[in-house]
Amino acid sequence: MKNILKTIDHTNIDPEATEADIIKTCNEAKEYGFRGVDVNPEWVSLVAEELEETDMKVIVLIDPPMGLSSHKERMDACRRAVKDGVDELDVVMNIIDLKYEKYDSVLDDLSEIAELADTKVIIGSGFLTDDEIKKASELVQEAGAICVKTATNKDPLERRQLEEKAKHVKMMSEAAPDLLVKASAKIRTLEDAKMMIENGADIIGTSSGVEIAKELKDMEE
Repeated sequence: MKNILKTIDHTNIDPEATEADIIKTCNEAKEYGFRGVDVNPEWVSLVAEELEETDMKVIVLIDPPMGLSSHKERMDACRRAVKDGVDELDVVMNIIDLKYEKYDSVLDDLSEIAELADTKVIIGSGFLTDDEIKKASELVQEAGAICVKTATNKDPLERRQLEEKAKHVKMMSEAAPDLLVKASAKIRTLEDAKMMIENGADIIGTSSGVEIAKELKDMEE
C-alpha cells in the first residue's frame, strides 16, 4: 500500500496559487515521498529549485483544458518549461482535432513536443467516445510520449462517475501497452487511487495526496 504514495504526482494548478503555496506543495511532496510535483508553467523554476536535492519529478501542465493553442505556442511553452528545469511535460492533446479526425495534425504536434522532454499526453477521456479514447491512446504511443493521461481538472466526469474513469484507464492501458497510464481529476481518496491502479494506472494525478497519505497512515495504525 505504501507504494501508492510513489505513484502520486502531487498537483497544484490553482491559478490563484502563491509562491508560498507552491513551496508548501513541494514540502508536502518531500514529506510523503510522492512521485513528483505538477504545476502551472510560471512555477517550474521554483519547483525545480525546491526539489533539486530529491529524485522527484518536476512536472508542468501545458495548454489546458482542450489543447487549442497553436503548435508554435505549445512548442514555445514547452521549450520554456525545459529551460526552467522541468522533467516531464503534461500536455493536453488538441481534443478538437482528435474529434474531427485530424490525426496527422495531432501526431505531428505531439511528436515534435515529445522530442523536447519526457511527455505525458492528456487526452481528455471524459470528452471522448470509447473509440476515440482508443485512437487517442494509439496516437500518443506513436508520437513517442511516455504516458497517456485521462484528464485535467476540467474533466466533465463527476466524482460519482469514477468507475467510468476507471474504465477509461483500462481502455487506455490496453490500447497503448507500451505506455504508462496516468489517472487524474477528482481522485481524492485512497479508495479512488486504488480503483485506478487496479484498472491499469501507473501514476495518480491529484491535489489530495496529503489526504490519501493520511488515510494510509490511519489504516496502518
